[in-house]
Amino acid sequence: MVQDPARRQRAGGRAGNRRRHGTAAIDQSPWRIPVNTDRPTEPLTEAGVLAIHDGAMRILEEIGIEFLNREATALLRQAGCTVDGTNIRMGRDFVTEMIGKAPPAFTITPRNPDRQITIGDGHMVFVNVSSPPSYWDLELGKIPGTRARCRDLLKLTQYFNCIHIAGGYPVEPMDVHPSFRHLDVLFDKLTLTDKVCHAYSLGKERVEDVMEMVRIAGGLSHAEFEARPHMYTNINSTSPLKHDIPMLDGWMRCVRRGQAVVVTPFTLAGAMAPVTLAGAVAQSLAEALCAIALAQYIRPGTPCALGTFTSNVDMKSGAPAFGTPEYMRATQMTGQMARFYGLPLRASGSCAANVPDGQAMWETSNALWAAVQSGTNMVYHAAGWLEGGLIASPEKFVMDCEILQQIQRYFDPALVAVTPDDIALDAITEVGPHGHFFGCDHTQQRYTTAFYQPFLSDWRNFEAWALDGGAWTARRAHRIFKEILASFEAPPMDAGIREELEAFVARRRQEGGAPTDF
Repeated sequence: MVQDPARRQRAGGRAGNRRRHGTAAIDQSPWRIPVNTDRPTEPLTEAGVLAIHDGAMRILEEIGIEFLNREATALLRQAGCTVDGTNIRMGRDFVTEMIGKAPPAFTITPRNPDRQITIGDGHMVFVNVSSPPSYWDLELGKIPGTRARCRDLLKLTQYFNCIHIAGGYPVEPMDVHPSFRHLDVLFDKLTLTDKVCHAYSLGKERVEDVMEMVRIAGGLSHAEFEARPHMYTNINSTSPLKHDIPMLDGWMRCVRRGQAVVVTPFTLAGAMAPVTLAGAVAQSLAEALCAIALAQYIRPGTPCALGTFTSNVDMKSGAPAFGTPEYMRATQMTGQMARFYGLPLRASGSCAANVPDGQAMWETSNALWAAVQSGTNMVYHAAGWLEGGLIASPEKFVMDCEILQQIQRYFDPALVAVTPDDIALDAITEVGPHGHFFGCDHTQQRYTTAFYQPFLSDWRNFEAWALDGGAWTARRAHRIFKEILASFEAPPMDAGIREELEAFVARRRQEGGAPTDF
């Protein structure tokens, strides 16, 4: 157990400042957490909000949710819910009381305290792509995920300041046995990044291992670890109307140890939820709120976020669709409901495209700006997602980070400053009706920082672009990806802490890791 305060700081605290803005592969924006100052888009009337709330409550009261986890069922029986086998029905008064105990905002502090994030209060954090089984880039094409490719994507996660959380496995390392996968990827994540990380709730061993590794990496005692969130888990309901065994098991373990939890029903309208958005959102809320109620019953005040992943399917093929008008509206509607309940919101950047092309970017842009419009606080899969979440791509990662930097710049308070100097009457007088503003003092003093400067977009004319090789966006993104890998430097970690992590992984491997059957 590491208790030495100096060692805790060396685990990645202010010693990491030397490289916090990354290496020189690109000139990127500095690390910061944007605050969404816009009024949210609220498509529902007050009556609509109350109708969807009533629909969600009636699902919980009259239809019920299947809780397959026996421990969760026993706890909810103790809480006074109606238990019929695995079916749990809970009254709206109980749900409202429990949800009221959840904080409207919370912080998560990783091994580098300078990377602390806030979930809620208008803050907007972005998470890398998580969980695709396949990898695609311009050199290799589509291949099964490997640990090496996972490490490459973790390096991008650390490098880009607009990515605030190292969530999940950026690609599943299919060359690592599932019993040990969490150990290897968390070791890589904790040594290659110093950002907030996540545990998959897939049974006891995986969650307990991850919590212990995060504790070790932070140089924390058990009491320090449990005093406030240092990591989080995200679970999905098994739509429609079901919570499974391992996810609830991991969820409850994180709750008991004071770590943050997110619940995100995966409700595809027309397949796993009603074809109407109101019905799909109501079902999604019911599936999420019952899990949040459980968390608050176990440990009142547990930091919880409400997740939305409501989209639609292609009714011709049954394939999931993302970044659609329906996806955008469902995200906005759920954001409105999250404010009604006083809960932070998680949404996603997503697309159905198979390669990083125009479709990939308009669908992802729709999803990301829907997150802005809805007041989302945590944006999952914000960089690198393809093929409906089945492919992770470094080129797409780089392309998405261009959008994320633009969103951060969009919220820069300087853009809407209205001091006399910003209104610039002196400059307007100086230029008059016959001049231009390029050379005036007002412009000369500000031109280097006046506008967003892209690292990937090419603003030259066609002839200049063609003379320079005519590289399309994905090709430019691939070049940047390779430059980042070539110059990457991992954030500092105390040698003793690294050895402790290595020893923990070796011991857990020898013990067999985590079971693959539940």
